[in-house]
Amino acid sequence: MRAIPLMRLAAVAAGLLLLPRNTAAQSLLAPPLAERLSVLASPPAERLSQPDTSALQQQIDQLKKEFGERIAALEAKLAAAQTATPQPPPVPAPPVGPDPAVSPTPLGNAKVFNPDMSVIGNFVGVAGENDHSDQPPFGLSEVEMALQAIVDPYARADFFLAASPEGLEVEEGFITFNTLPAGLLLKAGKLRAEFGKVNRMHTHRLPWADRPLVTQNLVGGEEGISLPGVSLSRLIQNPAIFLEATGEAYYGSSDVFESRRKSKLTYVGRLRGYRDITEGTNIDVGGSYALGPAAEAPDIFTLEDTNTELFGFDATFRYRPLRRAIYKQFQARTELVWSRPRSHGSIGERAFGYFGSGEYQFARRWFAGARYDRSAQALDPSLVDNGGSFYLTFWPSEFNQIRGQYRRTNYGDGVTANEFLFQLNFSIGAHGAHVF
Repeated sequence: MRAIPLMRLAAVAAGLLLLPRNTAAQSLLAPPLAERLSVLASPPAERLSQPDTSALQQQIDQLKKEFGERIAALEAKLAAAQTATPQPPPVPAPPVGPDPAVSPTPLGNAKVFNPDMSVIGNFVGVAGENDHSDQPPFGLSEVEMALQAIVDPYARADFFLAASPEGLEVEEGFITFNTLPAGLLLKAGKLRAEFGKVNRMHTHRLPWADRPLVTQNLVGGEEGISLPGVSLSRLIQNPAIFLEATGEAYYGSSDVFESRRKSKLTYVGRLRGYRDITEGTNIDVGGSYALGPAAEAPDIFTLEDTNTELFGFDATFRYRPLRRAIYKQFQARTELVWSRPRSHGSIGERAFGYFGSGEYQFARRWFAGARYDRSAQALDPSLVDNGGSFYLTFWPSEFNQIRGQYRRTNYGDGVTANEFLFQLNFSIGAHGAHVF
């Protein structure tokens, strides 16, 4: 009889181990076969020592034959088990009606090409007498609509349309390129100039119901310095302080500057520094300069040849201990502005103004603050206006705020005004964050 190779026997044994229990293949190794295998496992000397060697040889031959047949049957069953593929579980029948988890329209892609849109309303009421103001007792002073989106990986666009009783205008509309070489950031369009802090703030971002006297007298009031032009800025790397330098050029008309010829541009420069003092406090300071053709000039100068020169300094101190009091914070602001006309080397009389304010959050939705104003008038620096305000603000949510403000103003011509201002700001839609 032909001997069965050991490798073949080992392969069959490994296959038996892989088969599930209680299968037909395992039943082939019946107990009698195991007993016969024990005979084969005994040493040859013991087998030869048995008396009936011929009968034993016949049993061995029969065992080899049976074992070979069973090995062949096991190999066939093992091959069939290895090639068989498991059947997948039955698929349940689809439910009747539309599946609520599957939307017929891909809602995630519905606004891919639409910008973030928001509308902000600013309602202001005034009670009291003020001969220098024609503000109505009730009025929707401004409605701002914002359209903001990423243009491509290299730029983003921001548009702010302002509707007021005077009409509809583009308050700001510009594109920002933030991936230029050398760490430069470029803006082009109609912009609020980087002169001080208050000029950059939209109406709904002000912590007061009005603008300070220095802004109204020397920097253009509500409209401020907002002109078409370009702005280029860059961060100046250093280990001591966050430092940003900005240079801008504008063409157009505002309450402060007016370009009457193409060669007459308005230039603005600003250097801003920011630093954390402690974990909960920081300070933000800046110096600004602006030079351009004057929109108005004193009687001693001709308007055609007069430029207006502005110098500014601003500082903001913030205190917010988030670890100890998440709904407690304090902010102090100040801004100083010098204005003077220039014509053919002659310098007119300088007008100076400033304000200082402080605001404290004493509860989750409540803010209280005060402001002091003092400013000379641009065309007649001998007339100096001054005043003070107290205000209380309640924030029901992030989408609206209610403010009451008492304002007393002493004008340079001797007129005194006492007024109470009521403001309601409300917004809908996604409105992007403003400049910090």
